[in-house]
Amino acid sequence: MTEANKEAVRRYFEEIFNRKSLAACDEIVPEDYLEHAVAPFGQSAPGRVNGPDAVRETAEWLLAQFPDLHMTIEALITEEDTVAVRVRSEGTNLGTLNGVLPPTGKHFVASQSHWFRVDGGNLVEHWATREDLPMLLQLGIVQRPGR
Repeated sequence: MTEANKEAVRRYFEEIFNRKSLAACDEIVPEDYLEHAVAPFGQSAPGRVNGPDAVRETAEWLLAQFPDLHMTIEALITEEDTVAVRVRSEGTNLGTLNGVLPPTGKHFVASQSHWFRVDGGNLVEHWATREDLPMLLQLGIVQRPGR
């Protein structure tokens, strides 16, 4: 089961974000998906969401901002029903950033960590930590202090 759990997480990044195959959302994320990651600039974690739709909307939102988005899995570990993954995320900001700021045309590279609880080959729960500040610095949205 451990390998099947890892494969579900690999599919999440490879198919949904790297190959932009949003049909995979329906295959690996059930409707009763529990999201703990706070959306960028969000005030609170969303909690229980309609999984396939929520993941598809997140992917569409990110890919509209970064059409060349690529997520490279750098490490993947599992214990029982939990899979932790370290990801290097990179892309060029060619779409309106977070629905507010004009595209910068700049490229970023940042790390993320994601934790998933997997049940029967489905991703049923998700937590994430992203390096948003380094990304915003690289995109020129935030300036380093003293400049």
